[in-house]
Amino acid sequence: MPPASTKAPTTTVGADPDDRLAPSSPGYRRMSFALFAAGVATFALLYSTQALLPAVSADFGVSASAASWTVSAATGALALCVLPLSALSERHGRRTVMTASLVVAVVVGLLVPFAPSLEWLVALRAVQGAALAGLPASAMAYLAEEVRPKALVAAIGLFVAGNSIGGMSGRIVTGWVAQLWGWRAALAAVGLMAVVCALVFRAMLPKARHFTPGSLNPRALAKTVRGHLADPLLLRLYAIGALFMTVFGAVYTVIGYRLVEAPFSLPQGIVGSIFLVYLVGTASSAAAGKLVGRLGRRGALYLAVTTTTAGLLLSLAQSLPAVLLGLVLITAGFFAGHAVASSSVSRTAKTGRAQASALYQSAYYLGSSAGGTLGAVAFHSGGWAGTVLLGLLAVLGVVSITLYGTRVARAEHRLVLASAHH
Repeated sequence: MPPASTKAPTTTVGADPDDRLAPSSPGYRRMSFALFAAGVATFALLYSTQALLPAVSADFGVSASAASWTVSAATGALALCVLPLSALSERHGRRTVMTASLVVAVVVGLLVPFAPSLEWLVALRAVQGAALAGLPASAMAYLAEEVRPKALVAAIGLFVAGNSIGGMSGRIVTGWVAQLWGWRAALAAVGLMAVVCALVFRAMLPKARHFTPGSLNPRALAKTVRGHLADPLLLRLYAIGALFMTVFGAVYTVIGYRLVEAPFSLPQGIVGSIFLVYLVGTASSAAAGKLVGRLGRRGALYLAVTTTTAGLLLSLAQSLPAVLLGLVLITAGFFAGHAVASSSVSRTAKTGRAQASALYQSAYYLGSSAGGTLGAVAFHSGGWAGTVLLGLLAVLGVVSITLYGTRVARAEHRLVLASAHH
């Protein structure tokens, strides 16, 4: 069933014909704050073990590639479950599904610190990732239905900014708490932080006014999914999201191992603080709307790719300031590219927006799982240079897809001009 945003909202005589949320309205600010809190909780929980991987490896006596499954299991489970949970949101409402997902993820987060073995830790993290699957796509669909189109990129940028703050704060908290009391206490601290975010989210998020319940018809769902997968533009956006996240997942899964080793030999707390560079991602994702306005969607993607590539190459240096600057550029490029691609999905899909966003999130988090696992394998076999090579190959994929999209758009434009002349 088409989302409510494709229908004219019910209005009274003399009312604004479009009563969806605009940046000047109090409801927009409450919505932004609520989804920002949800974004913080999502990334803090989803990547809670990433900065702790060296400590987890040492405690359980396992390799970097084995420990990396504590991250990849969560992101992989999210990727597999995001589509069915987004379908539930079509029937039961975005707000209900987001709340239930966050509650379950928080409860599991409070159990994770007590995992007796690596296998149990990976299993609990997979359950947590599956629970979190109800948040991203439902949030994108909620925004597409409740926010005016001109404000959509900025609104999604704020949600993505919440992701970056969550990723940063979760890693910083875990880094310092782990240095003082161990990695289990660090995971408990993230769980408690997520509890606060969940309470804020539920208290602040406005009720949906433009949601129309659909049916849970598997055939209709399959038809919608096939339609999205047959759309060349959506397919390109899905691939771009996956490739950007492959770079990001590889870099941030492995960077802790590199920084605790020579020549840097940094303590766990300092390694966790390195994730302050996520603030750059907060700024770049929030600015995505302005970037698209000035450069266009493909221009913004080219800028994101260039920035990410420069960061990867700079991170090869044996100088800590150079590595940090490289991380800043990688983070800025990734979050800008992700915000542009994800908002483009919401604008491109005219029906079944939840499924369109869910497919993007599936591709995105499969990219994260692939990046985390392959990045660790590349680091084990070729050191940091191996991880960078993997990142450069993924970036080359983004460039190829964007160039192809540019060529297709130009060809379509020429056809329109030719038909106009005739």
